[in-house]
Parts: sequence; structure tokens; C-alpha cells
Amino acid sequence: MTSLRIGDIAPDFEARTTEGNIRFHDWLGDSWGVLFSHPKDYTPVCTTELGYMASIKNEFDKRNTKIIGLSVDPVDSHAGWAKDIEETQGTAPNYPMIGDPELKVAKLYGMLPAGAGDTSEGRTAADNQTVRTVFVIAPDKTIKLMLIYPMSTGRNFDEVLRVIDSMQLTAKHKVATPVNWQQGNDVIIVPAVSNDEAEKMFPDGWKTLKPYLRIVPQPK
Repeated sequence: MTSLRIGDIAPDFEARTTEGNIRFHDWLGDSWGVLFSHPKDYTPVCTTELGYMASIKNEFDKRNTKIIGLSVDPVDSHAGWAKDIEETQGTAPNYPMIGDPELKVAKLYGMLPAGAGDTSEGRTAADNQTVRTVFVIAPDKTIKLMLIYPMSTGRNFDEVLRVIDSMQLTAKHKVATPVNWQQGNDVIIVPAVSNDEAEKMFPDGWKTLKPYLRIVPQPK
């Protein structure tokens, strides 16, 4: 079982999707990416997730972020599920869905153990309950975020957008975002920046709560 960590290169793979065959890294190109996985087609919580993700895809587009789903069932099964998603959620998936009937991607990403077999046939959602992870991947193909949820809890994709906003901001500026940060809120000057450096970067000044905790308005 592969043990992936933040900072690791997201494993590359070839797969069949609802929008044709892809090689993952090539498909990502110079975009950010969200890979979110599902234990089985026609499961209730995931049905709501896939529909919501489709309804906010334009928000990911604004952030140069591609979305791709994964379910261990075959692509042909995804097509039927997509109709149910549109009927019940109002929006069909408008992003590719990976078919992983041989469990290759699920194993590659450490979501199923090596001994899980090599077919999705006969497996239940409970068998695949660990295939319920969100990976956010940067343009350099490194994993920046991993969120793993239980089957009974729908994921919060607004939170994924919030984290992408934070990561894209902090990649450009030497700042970090505090608890519950939202776009436009104050941020923290990272400890590696000295006060002398900070004066050049933030000429309007900042608020020092502790030497290691300096608050400054979000850079434009």
C-alpha cells in the first residue's frame, strides 16, 4: 500500500474516463487539480457530491483548477449514474470521471491495499470505503492537500475552494492564512520573514501580537 504524503509527486497513471483516455499528468498540464474518489457508483452521499461539484465547476475554472472524479466501477456504469445525478441534483458531472474497475488507481494512491484484488466486481461500497479521498495537486504535480472522509459524511467542497485560495495566495506571497480564513481577511507574515524584510514587503505596516505572530491585510 503506497503511503502518500503532502509534498510527494502525485502518481501518474493512464486511465479510461467518461471523456476519453488520459495520462493524468498530461491532462493536468500547468493547472492545479482536484482528484476526488468514490467507493462505488450509485451511492447516495456521493451522488450529492458529484452534483454539487458540477454546479460549482466554474469556481474551480476561475482558479485554474481542473476537477476529475474517480470511482472503482467501469466508465460504462458512470454514464448511467450521471443521469441519476442530473435528475436528482440538477447538474450532471461536467468533468471527467475515471473508471477504475481493476482498482489500479485506488491502489496507486494508497486508498486500497495491494491485496484488495484486481476487480471491482462483487465489491461493495463498504469494501471500498477508504476510496473517499480528496487530493489537491499543484501545477508542479506535488500533492498539496489530502482529505479523507467517512462514507456517511458528505464532503465540503467550499472548503476545498477555500484551501486552494489560501495555497495560491501563499505561493505568491510570504504569508500564511489563519484559522477560518476567508478571501479578503487578514493574513500572517511567515516567521522566516524578518522585520526588515517585512518593512519592504508591507510598507503600510502590520500588527504584532507576538514576535512570531504578525498580522497584515491580505496582499492584493
